[in-house]
Amino acid sequence: MSSIRISRKVLVAAGTVLALTGAAACSSSNDSGGSGSKGGASGKKVRLITGVKSDPFYITMTCAAQTEAKAKGMDFSADGSAQWDVSVQRPLLDSVAASRPDGLLISPVDVSALTPSLKQIQSAGTKVALVDTTVTDNSIGITRISSDNEKGGRVAADALAKLMNEKGSALVISVKPGVSTTDARIKGFTEEMKKYPDIKMLPTLYDNDLPATAASQIQSTLAAHPDLGGVFAGNTNTGTGIATGLKQAGKEGTVKVAAFDAEPDEVASLKAGTLQVLVAQDPAAIGKEAVDQLAAAFEGKTVQKSVGTNMVAITKANMNQPEISKYFYKAGC
Repeated sequence: MSSIRISRKVLVAAGTVLALTGAAACSSSNDSGGSGSKGGASGKKVRLITGVKSDPFYITMTCAAQTEAKAKGMDFSADGSAQWDVSVQRPLLDSVAASRPDGLLISPVDVSALTPSLKQIQSAGTKVALVDTTVTDNSIGITRISSDNEKGGRVAADALAKLMNEKGSALVISVKPGVSTTDARIKGFTEEMKKYPDIKMLPTLYDNDLPATAASQIQSTLAAHPDLGGVFAGNTNTGTGIATGLKQAGKEGTVKVAAFDAEPDEVASLKAGTLQVLVAQDPAAIGKEAVDQLAAAFEGKTVQKSVGTNMVAITKANMNQPEISKYFYKAGC
């Protein structure tokens, strides 16, 4: 990842795009995973398992992967967890493993709990690509494609500090511990906030990916800490819940919010002024790139072991610019 220095003044005052581009490290397509057959991607059976199938982030990713797979003549289908939970995703993975696909794209909902199952399907010959989230075992996957989530957390911290005039209490609300992407966002955010000595960080709260819980948590925090000036939402559902809670408490716009993602409800909240900054990822690029990397593996070509995708900071000031609005997530293909 090349170093990109972020200007807080430019980010918030001018609403300039912050492109956070990941570097791609190359490796042989045979470094890990099953052997697969070479000779072309057409006709290969590829399956996608997303983190939460109803999440616009994953819908956007699925749509792009489906389009790319169709263009390459692949036999493609997708499914996803009904909720962010290992016990829900594991049966999906077991079902796919039984069908012995040529390739699997998966967003694991835990950094370690699914590793045995992933090792088994990989050793049986399926090429595995990790999309968005990852696992700690580096032997899993021929490629890993995601945003630079830690840097995104730092971007959110700088934006929020500026909005808070660099004073007051700040809070992080996220999904749950043990999720690679949101853990990285929290790490980047909390480390960057150390640059602002007059901002007091409150203990991180977890909402289990439930907007109603996030709404309740922000209201409870406001009651206990009336000097709360800013909140960082770790993902889509959390951002939606925080927006709801602030509106119910009559604090929208008073408490500043930097949220990850750009799903339809979040974009509406940004327009209404309940959210002030959205750090949008590029799920479409993740889906497309994952299919491309699997195709390279099927064809015996070089596979990029790690691929980073762009992120942009979206504000009310720049949200209508075409080069920004293209990052809004989709609710359907």
